[in-house]
Amino acid sequence: MSDRTLVIGATGTTGSRVARQLAEQGHPVVLASRTPGPPAGARAVRFDWYDPGTHAPALRGVDRVSLVPPVGDAEPEAVMRPFLERARAAGVRRAVLLSSSAVPAGGPGVGRVHALLAEGLFEEWTVLRPSWFMQNFTGRHLHAESLRVDGVVASATGDGRVAFVDAEDIAAVAVRALTDAVAPGTDLVLTGPEALSYAEVAALVAEATGRPASHRKLTYEQMRDRLAADGVPAEFAAVLAGMDVAIAKGAEDRVTDTVERVTGRPALSFRAHVEAAMRQKDGLSPR
Repeated sequence: MSDRTLVIGATGTTGSRVARQLAEQGHPVVLASRTPGPPAGARAVRFDWYDPGTHAPALRGVDRVSLVPPVGDAEPEAVMRPFLERARAAGVRRAVLLSSSAVPAGGPGVGRVHALLAEGLFEEWTVLRPSWFMQNFTGRHLHAESLRVDGVVASATGDGRVAFVDAEDIAAVAVRALTDAVAPGTDLVLTGPEALSYAEVAALVAEATGRPASHRKLTYEQMRDRLAADGVPAEFAAVLAGMDVAIAKGAEDRVTDTVERVTGRPALSFRAHVEAAMRQKDGLSPR
C-alpha cells in the first residue's frame, strides 16, 4: 500500500488546502466530499458521513486520513466512530483530525473524537486545534458576508481577543502531520501571531478596504438566534454562541508558535491575510 492520503472535506476551507498542498508536494491523495469536483490529477470520490455506503470505496488504497468532522453536528462521534473503526480495519495507520482550540480531548462534540485518537485507535495520530479562522472574515462565512454588505461584524465576544489563524497555515501543519516520518502523536494548538478583538479586526478590515467597518456586540441569545436564522442547526448555533461568550471571558486570548515550529515559517498575520484577500477577485469587495 502506498502512502496515499484520504482527504475528507476536500472542497472545504481547510480540506481543499490540505489536498492542494499535498498534491503540490507530490503526495498521492484521494479527494472525498459530498459533491466531488474534478479530480485534478487525483482520485475523487463521493463521501458523506451519514451514508456508510460511501465509506468503504473512499478508504480503498489509503493508509492515512485527514479528518474534518461533519459540519453543524454538535455530536459527531456517533457517525465518526464507526468510520474510524472501519478505517483502522482497512489498514489506515495514521489519522489527523481537525478540531478546535476551544475543545480539549474528551470535551463536548469533536473532543470525544479527539479522545478516541488519543486512546490509540490508530498507530499514528495528530489532532489540530486551530483558533478561529481568518477566512471567517474574508470567505463565505456569516461574518464575511455581513462585513461586505453592512460593514458590520456581529458577535457575542465582547472585548475578548482571538489569535485568528489562516487556513493555509492550518493546512501546512496538517500536511506535515500527515507526511512526516513520525506523527506528532499529540494535539497541536494553532494560532496566528497576534490576539485581536473583533473591534480590532473590524478596524483592520476598514483600513484595508477603505470602507467603514465596526463590531456590533450581541448577547448570547442574539448571537444564537442570528446563527440559527442563517441556517445553522439550532443545537450547533447554541454551541457556537457559547464559544463567543467564552471568548469574551478570555478563553482564546493566547498565541502559540506551533505553526512556525512545525513548518519553519511564521504564521501569517491578520493584516497580511486581509491585504491578500483584497488582491483576489472576491476578496472583501461587495457583491
